[in-house]
Amino acid sequence: MKGHVRERGKGRWYAVIETRDGAGKRKRKWVSLPEAKGKRDAQTACGKLITELNGGSYVEPSKTTLAQFFDRWLKHIKPNVSPRTYERYEQIATKSIAPLIGGKILSKLQPIDISEAYGKALETGRRDGKGGLSPRTVHHMHRVLYSALGQAERWKLIARNPAALLEKKDRPKIERKAVATIDAPTTATVFDAARQRRLFIPLVLATLCGLRRGEITALRWRSIDLDNGQLAVVASTEQTDAGSIREKEAKSGRSRTVALPSLAVEELRRWRLQQAEELLKLGIRADDGWHVVTQADGAPLQPRSLTHVMSDFLREWGMTLHKMRHTHASHMLAANVHPKIVQERLGHSSIAITLDIYSHLMPNMQGGAAAAVDDAMRAAIKKRTDDVG
Repeated sequence: MKGHVRERGKGRWYAVIETRDGAGKRKRKWVSLPEAKGKRDAQTACGKLITELNGGSYVEPSKTTLAQFFDRWLKHIKPNVSPRTYERYEQIATKSIAPLIGGKILSKLQPIDISEAYGKALETGRRDGKGGLSPRTVHHMHRVLYSALGQAERWKLIARNPAALLEKKDRPKIERKAVATIDAPTTATVFDAARQRRLFIPLVLATLCGLRRGEITALRWRSIDLDNGQLAVVASTEQTDAGSIREKEAKSGRSRTVALPSLAVEELRRWRLQQAEELLKLGIRADDGWHVVTQADGAPLQPRSLTHVMSDFLREWGMTLHKMRHTHASHMLAANVHPKIVQERLGHSSIAITLDIYSHLMPNMQGGAAAAVDDAMRAAIKKRTDDVG
């Protein structure tokens, strides 16, 4: 493939590339070189263009803006993600990113444009005009933009993903805060206050078993084996901003089995009898397909309804339902349960996530480990000294 440069009008340079079509017929391809400031610049750009064409990395110039591309990308991902995930991606793309850089030509988007957009979002990104977005929200913006531009690269709409070219120092940073938990005596106080309320069983499932909100509302009796003290987490309930609710497979597509503490077994047995009596009064015979947690009329409980009622109740102790799940993890780690077991009970996809979230609880375990090593070495040294003596 050959090419040369031509000037049309003062300072308007073009690369003229000699190509051949499928039939072998010679054709000329004119490509504007708007960045060229003279013939030398134009020749350099032409050479680069020929290299890209030969290597298959050339991207045809387009006037498609980032906002226009988002429309196409969102239609593409909609069948492949959950409704809640799609809803979140759409909100971030159209309401957080597009107002900042949506008007930029997709093929001309540069890492500096993205970095500046993140900086502006942190300072003045709130839609109500009351300041900037949190670093966590801007981090989510980066993840969505990175994913969208990655698809643009695969579709050959851009040569490279500019979000992937940002250096780590220019990406949103999140300072992980220590998770709030309560100790065992305070947890016992919370249990006593909740025992006569319908929210008691959700509290037990979060605090003694580590279940997430959606896992609690999706749990059915057929997934619980009270005789063997186990429950299987196989599904989760998802609720969108529009109010639609659906049951989906467990988070990350991984079901898990959770061993039940004897206290949880006792409370679940008691609740199953009570629930069956309530349903019989409504003319309903309960079976294993029934949800464990229900409303008074037997209808499944919506995830957000559970969040609201639990938040109101736990406010006195500065807790939420999810923080009670954290409390379950803190109780296990305080009892020197191996982090791998904690990971499995909580359903984290990797032990790295568990260690990252609960790293502030590890110093106590480090002290125990140091003491164990010290004891072993002292015993070995003493034995060697005795043998020599």
